[in-house]
Amino acid sequence: MAGFDWAYNLNGGNGPVIKDFYMKDTETFTKGDLMNVETGEVDLAVTSDANLIGAFVGTVNPDDERDSAHARTPGKVAGTDSTTRVRVIINPDAVYRTTDANARDAGATLDISGATGAQVVAASANTEFVVVETKLQAANPTYVMITPTAHVLQKT
Repeated sequence: MAGFDWAYNLNGGNGPVIKDFYMKDTETFTKGDLMNVETGEVDLAVTSDANLIGAFVGTVNPDDERDSAHARTPGKVAGTDSTTRVRVIINPDAVYRTTDANARDAGATLDISGATGAQVVAASANTEFVVVETKLQAANPTYVMITPTAHVLQKT
């Protein structure tokens, strides 16, 4: 499983907080991709982005999730700059499940790496994620949350 799947909220809330945004660029998003906010719109997050917000969960209009032959592509959108509206998890306490082939200690920091549909965690240089639960087996998922210094709603 590449990408970031909402697992739970650190505060124990019942579900993720989701907000609609316009896409900033004409590009493709895949469910679980991490988003970055720029000028009030979202684009695919890359390491060193300054305003991470959360994971892409789908489009506002399900008809936008179609390929060029108009076949349904649930969880994937090839959207248009400032036109396509998408839904994104925004709560700063959201904990995400992701695939990672390494054992991790709670409190370790990691970065984001990869393109749409293939985003993963990587060795930390920019401190974008913090590991929430110690992971002893490489086969188990890694549980992370966006660090307060990287999450746009946590900045002061």
